Amino acid sequence: MLLPHGAMIALIDGEKFELYRNSGTEAAPELTLQPAVKLDEHNKGSGGRHYSSAGNPAESRQSEDGHAAGVASWLNAEVLAHRIDKLVVFADPRTLGELRKHYHKMTEQALLKEYHKDLVGRPPEQIIAALRETH
Repeated sequence: MLLPHGAMIALIDGEKFELYRNSGTEAAPELTLQPAVKLDEHNKGSGGRHYSSAGNPAESRQSEDGHAAGVASWLNAEVLAHRIDKLVVFADPRTLGELRKHYHKMTEQALLKEYHKDLVGRPPEQIIAALRETH
């Protein structure tokens, strides 16, 4: 996919959130890591999971859901403040599902593409390669 100049790329998993901006061109993207973001993770996601078992550890899931909700809340605020107008999201499938529950309508409109792939901690070259290989 072509990545417009200024587009933001969010890499999210159950614990981490990295943000890059395309400071290059559409045809020759250059990803610049943005400063770390302080998130409000008090929202424990979709709720309803107050039980725990070996197969479903409620505390870690609630923490992951809270993280995803915090990321979505931050992205929503940035989109509504017109600091993000084009967004690409890479997240593992479970986190992506939780993010979608919390997107504002304007954030949904800013989304260029979502990928169910965990790229947190990967170098910019691998992110660009993933953008090019997944249409």
